[in-house]
Amino acid sequence: MPMSREFVLTLSCQDAKGIVHAVSGLLYQAGCNIIDSQQFGDVLGEDATGLFFMRVHFDAPEHLADAPTLERLFGHVRQQFAMRLQVHGLQRRPRLMLMVSRYGHCLNDLLFRWKSGQLAVDIPAIVSNHPDFADLAASYGIAFHHLPLATGSGAAAKREQEQQVEALFARHQIDLVVLARYMQILSPEFCDFLQGRAINIHHSFLPSFKGAKPYFQAHDRGVKLIGATAHYVTPDLDEGPIIEQDVERVDHTLSPEDYTAVGRDVECVVLARAVRWHVEHRVLLNGRKTVVFR
Repeated sequence: MPMSREFVLTLSCQDAKGIVHAVSGLLYQAGCNIIDSQQFGDVLGEDATGLFFMRVHFDAPEHLADAPTLERLFGHVRQQFAMRLQVHGLQRRPRLMLMVSRYGHCLNDLLFRWKSGQLAVDIPAIVSNHPDFADLAASYGIAFHHLPLATGSGAAAKREQEQQVEALFARHQIDLVVLARYMQILSPEFCDFLQGRAINIHHSFLPSFKGAKPYFQAHDRGVKLIGATAHYVTPDLDEGPIIEQDVERVDHTLSPEDYTAVGRDVECVVLARAVRWHVEHRVLLNGRKTVVFR
């Protein structure tokens, strides 16, 4: 089977005239074929960042068909517009590390999507602070790393455990860490290490329903919408740039257990969308926000 010559170019820079013309013209001159192109300028409103974002999916001729060569091709344009520009070869499958504690619904969902071909990634490692899902990992042929943290572990013990995760990240050449209901607060050092390379999922009741059993708290208050949020990890707990959100309706006929079941379903769907969009290079950071090209 011939090697894929498809690539995705992503860029961001200050909004200016001529960016689309410069990028598309250079691709044309190089003999590339644009398959899909999307762009967005964040220039309206008081909170606008003034940045321009672009994603181009294209096919390259054989003599240009590697990402470093294509990035060099854009050297002058990158400098001219002070761009943050990356070229991603679609023949390379992103490598994921999944982290989980004792709620396995998101882990199980992601593994099924991967195994059934819905998620074009490789998953060389699963990390957990509990041993509960070792058998599940084994059933998929994925290495399971149990890195325990005792209840009430201090900052030093937590940092030591996180450094073990960082070593696994390097060893397995991981591109993205997915916190699939990993119930630990990450240290600022670990968050900085994972900047732009870690996605978390949580129920959208925060901060209204903090602590244990948020869906039971929601039921007690008669909540009518249950939601979930997937976002990038930052040192600010559950306040990183949002990638995806969704909601489902609930009503008085449902029990607290029903609320929980609905909530877990939403969490799975929202996390899977966020992961897929990230590995397809559709998500670009825009300060505290994101631009998602669907």
